[in-house]
Amino acid sequence: MKKFWVQCTAITVFVFGMMWAVSSISDLNIFSAFDTISLAFSDFELTDYAFNNLRPDPKVDERIVMVNFGQLSRRNVAGLVEIISQHKPRVIALDARYICEGGLRDSINCPQLLDVFGNQLLSNAIKEAGNVVIGEKLMQTDSLANFDSNVADSIEISDAIFSDFSYEGFVNFPTNAAWQEDVKQVRTFWPYFLVNGKRELAFSTQIANLYDSNKVKKFLARNKEEEIINFYGNIDVVHLKVKTSKIDDTKSTNFGTGFYVIDFDDVFEGNFVPDLFKDKIVIIGYLGDHLGDSAWEDKFFTPLNKKIGGRANPDMFGPVVHANAVAMILNENYIDEIPKWFQFAIAFIFCWLTVALFVWMDVNLPIWYDALSVIIQITQIFLIMIVIVLAFAYWNLKLELSLTLLATALVGPCYDIFKSVQNEILHRLTKQRELVSKE
Repeated sequence: MKKFWVQCTAITVFVFGMMWAVSSISDLNIFSAFDTISLAFSDFELTDYAFNNLRPDPKVDERIVMVNFGQLSRRNVAGLVEIISQHKPRVIALDARYICEGGLRDSINCPQLLDVFGNQLLSNAIKEAGNVVIGEKLMQTDSLANFDSNVADSIEISDAIFSDFSYEGFVNFPTNAAWQEDVKQVRTFWPYFLVNGKRELAFSTQIANLYDSNKVKKFLARNKEEEIINFYGNIDVVHLKVKTSKIDDTKSTNFGTGFYVIDFDDVFEGNFVPDLFKDKIVIIGYLGDHLGDSAWEDKFFTPLNKKIGGRANPDMFGPVVHANAVAMILNENYIDEIPKWFQFAIAFIFCWLTVALFVWMDVNLPIWYDALSVIIQITQIFLIMIVIVLAFAYWNLKLELSLTLLATALVGPCYDIFKSVQNEILHRLTKQRELVSKE
């Protein structure tokens, strides 16, 4: 029995050694130019299937209203804020930064400064509303950016004429995009960020804080640097003229609409019921030049994307991502994760038990070993994948079992290699004893 335990443990350690070797090779991207399948599914996670297929369509969250400001000037955004504020919303959130890019404050590099009256109108509208959140941006100095660090050492806020009368929250998402126009995928957000020792709240966190500070206290008490967004829904606006078939292929997600949305021209023309904005969170941002526009600006790939692998088109505008994060905080419907040590423990225990089963089969069922080992591995991988999806769909628990899946896939080959090496060593030792005894 002692020999059995030692052998199983040794093979398990060998499997983890091979896992380390495989991960090291993959980090070098040696085969990335030839691996088109992995590239197509590099943005796919098993939990995406739960988002797309296992969760019921959400009911519209009536606490949050989306307003598209298209390409409106600051003067017209001021008019938008004034009209909305007259209907007594709890929070008005402007997903925008009103600043001169690059710090050059002249009319050539910053033509927005020419409209002095328009800037003053927007400032007055924000001041009069008294409950406006404006976006800010986490920044890095050049010296820090050279180290490819996730640490922000500065923050870019709107001009004082706006920021002095508003609340701020940073709009950055952890997307791994190399530049602004790069393909951006968002699954998580930072609830807050420490910038030079000062805690800066995320745009979504700040919005929720103004609406219900008690729930935000509970949220921040989770003390997680990065939170998975429990996506609630999207805002799909479909023109009637293209809905000519029974199967609607125009939607970017399989979910229904999660939030009410209205275009800027409807706000100006008064095409809405008076209670639409009352006591609500109103998020104003870019949702296309007009509702239904297929623009890619400030648009992200999310787990709600209708195509879960090899995606072609981003599915969600930035303001809607913020709305989903706000809804998650207010619903207290968080996604939990298992710690790293627990991931490793599960992988090790599962691998050891599989090795023990393989050793037993090899001794007691040698004829059936090859066929049974393959069947068992395939079944294990399939069941693990099902558990990952179901745990996410029904318990909001993200089981990161990549180590377990990889260990399960490598047990068979590693066991064969280990057994071959072991047999060769035993053969050489036995042969050496025979030679010694003959002498």
